[in-house]
Amino acid sequence: MRNLNDIRKPYKGFHTNNLLVLSLLVGTLDILAAVLLTLYYGGDPIKMLGYIASGALGTKALSGALYYAVIGLFFHYGIAFVWTVIFMWVYKKVPFLSQHRILTGMSYGLIIWSVMDLIIIPLSLITPGPFNIARAITGALILILAIGLPLSFITKNKFPKG
Repeated sequence: MRNLNDIRKPYKGFHTNNLLVLSLLVGTLDILAAVLLTLYYGGDPIKMLGYIASGALGTKALSGALYYAVIGLFFHYGIAFVWTVIFMWVYKKVPFLSQHRILTGMSYGLIIWSVMDLIIIPLSLITPGPFNIARAITGALILILAIGLPLSFITKNKFPKG
């Protein structure tokens, strides 16, 4: 079985702590945007986090209970961690990505939106609403700005030679 040092070797100095901090950063940027949008539209951030939890727990998580909001927040950061790990893995394997930070960040945000909204959410226990183009564009822009671009720029600075 591989140990943690074997997993970190390809990242040449990008240690697990950095990965966790980067995941927390992009996860926080994303959830902050989601909370602000929820408040802007008159929604309840606790229920929004319950909506995230409902992907695994079903409609009972939509009750507005703080317990489900905490679970939703935990799931959110777990998902942000997975997307960060995937980005780091692909980044080291595809030199093109390090040479095109803006294109890489924008593309990754769109990939995240596509996978989450078109595959993961429909396969989850979430009851999806009707497709709304404005909401889709807003969601994609948030993922580009909160996850894709920060990952691309911070990773480029950590591995300047790609």
